[in-house]
Amino acid sequence: MKKTVALLLFFYSVAGFAAGSGGLKLDHVNVDLSDTPSLQRGARIFVNFCLSCHSASYMRYNRMAEDLGISDEILRESLMFAADKPGELMESTMPVEDAKKWFGTAPPDLSLVSRSRGPDYIYTYMRSFYLDEGTPSGWNNTIFPNVAMPHAMYEWQGNQRAIFSTDSDGNKTFERFELVKEAELSPEEYDDAMRDLTNFMVYLGEPAKLVRYRYGFWVMMFMLLLIGLTYFLKKEFWRDVH
Repeated sequence: MKKTVALLLFFYSVAGFAAGSGGLKLDHVNVDLSDTPSLQRGARIFVNFCLSCHSASYMRYNRMAEDLGISDEILRESLMFAADKPGELMESTMPVEDAKKWFGTAPPDLSLVSRSRGPDYIYTYMRSFYLDEGTPSGWNNTIFPNVAMPHAMYEWQGNQRAIFSTDSDGNKTFERFELVKEAELSPEEYDDAMRDLTNFMVYLGEPAKLVRYRYGFWVMMFMLLLIGLTYFLKKEFWRDVH
């Protein structure tokens, strides 16, 4: 009986999560874990913009470097701002109590966010910040209303405001963004950068995928070879029957 109740609660929670996120309009992102340059660029963005507040405490620097083909020299010089040894975990140096004081809540660990939210959510979220004087940080997000996180990459994207329409019942519906301050990157370049970041965070959520991809190629080659050998063996066995 207890197992049945537990299963029912699990399925209800999953259904509730799906219902809660089903109304979001998300932009699709092309995730490709075989695109090593994209993963390397995403790692650089993550370390420079995300790791100061968020942790990725299930990943070690040297594991990331080995998986993504990053040399030890580049790792130490360009990607290890919050650690001294390559074997350390990718953890933020921001104290939890200070984070709660500044943002009202502690920034979550991002190791598994791609698995809980999905790549399209991350990609859309990072492109949906807008100016909002009514929030403590001065920023808001169309798919995460009243988010505590400020827009860390506003210089890359530029400052934008959200245009909403209001129906007769007073319900607001997002329509579009309007750029009010020029950015360092063009919209296309910023979207490409967010695609790289999303790609890296998908890798971060399950690094073993890269290992499976490598093994999978050789398994497929072996299967093709085995099929060929089996075919010729079959012909040899049945040659005298006909």
